[in-house]
Amino acid sequence: MIVVDSSVWIDYFNGRSTPQTDILERLAHVQLLIGDLILVEVLQGFSSEPGFRRAEELFAVLEFRPMVGREVVIAAAQNYRILRARGITVRKTIDTLIATFCIAREHELLHSDHDFDCFERHLGLRVLRA
Repeated sequence: MIVVDSSVWIDYFNGRSTPQTDILERLAHVQLLIGDLILVEVLQGFSSEPGFRRAEELFAVLEFRPMVGREVVIAAAQNYRILRARGITVRKTIDTLIATFCIAREHELLHSDHDFDCFERHLGLRVLRA
């Protein structure tokens, strides 16, 4: 299963053409997963009601999963500590949670956020690339 991070969805809804949004458009036939953390990050950014409704309708057809529970929270804290011990400080807790969810469930992540690079390099996060 492929998880698409909010960094890609935001570019997509803003009409930005990036390598990641190009991949997203080619994934129409693939089952995508939307998690609660990503869903809230994307939906809270809409200033117009029509845009919000359009996104909500698109996300309604995707597989939905809660991303955070006790297991993921503890694993995320451990992952953060592992990275800190290597001299890497992750800027956003939500990215640590998303990366850990993907690692634990063996999902690929499509993103355009450099904060995920250390999870790929040091902790085995699977990243979808062109």
